[in-house]
Amino acid sequence: MVRAVVGIVALVVLGALLWFATRPPPLVVQGEVSANRVDISPRVAGRILKLNADVGDNVEKGTVIAELESPQLTAALHLAEAAVGVSEADLTRVNSTRPETIDAANAELAAASADVTLYQEESARQARLITTGASTQAQVDQTARNLEAAIRKQESAAANARLATAGSSKEEKALAAAQVEQARASLNQRQVDVSELTIHAPISGQVTTRVAELGENFSAGSPLFSIIDLQSPWFTFNLREDLLKGLKVGDGFNVTVPALGGGQSIPVKVTMINAQGQYATWRATRATGDFDLRTFEVRAVPANPVEGLRPGMSVIASWPPAGH
Repeated sequence: MVRAVVGIVALVVLGALLWFATRPPPLVVQGEVSANRVDISPRVAGRILKLNADVGDNVEKGTVIAELESPQLTAALHLAEAAVGVSEADLTRVNSTRPETIDAANAELAAASADVTLYQEESARQARLITTGASTQAQVDQTARNLEAAIRKQESAAANARLATAGSSKEEKALAAAQVEQARASLNQRQVDVSELTIHAPISGQVTTRVAELGENFSAGSPLFSIIDLQSPWFTFNLREDLLKGLKVGDGFNVTVPALGGGQSIPVKVTMINAQGQYATWRATRATGDFDLRTFEVRAVPANPVEGLRPGMSVIASWPPAGH
């Protein structure tokens, strides 16, 4: 009886040893820590005047990290300011008339009106004289022509007086106003260009690269600094599609970061599962009985803040995660 029990126990132990010996080793996948990186470049060309940040510095969003100078932009700004002054002066001119001009036009109208009165009286006198034979028809006709000319001159003087009082036409005023708006828009553009000579940090983070040196000229779009956001890191894994095993956005699992030491288990949550390009496809090694497998990027974020994470650190996870 005892021998039978010992035999059974021996068989169980042998079976367990065989099971553990033939069991495939657990799969371990490796990823890396990533973080947002911003390459900072100027929108306008200029020469480096000041540098307020260096590699390793932590900067806050909005901090001035560099200042450029550009004599060309400064000159263009002054030219735009002068153009606004010219256009505004022209607008004032077309919307007003000098009092002396109005007075002169009114004086001409008064003189023309006096001539009309004079020739009206002369015409009446000639009409009386011709009835007594003391005047000729030629004199009467000449007086009538003089009166007609005086009336026309009065009408012209009256029109000139109205024109002097009213000033420029509506079309001229509208054109002058439009030129003012155009000049102001040009000035605003120049002001924006000059303001772009001051470089601000677009995010809070740490400066990892500084290309700029004092006195160097940089064209628009040339990188000056690189800043990474260490407050919002994430983990990236590249997995074959047969390893996903129903994994979905929102699922959680644990990872370890060797660089942090201590084997600390870090809970993370999946935020993205995205297919990689064809270049990242795993190819079959046999001509038959197998097929190409796509590679997917799995991105996860720490469930809680983790001190010391830096982009490029390796991340280890047992796969498949527990519960999948």
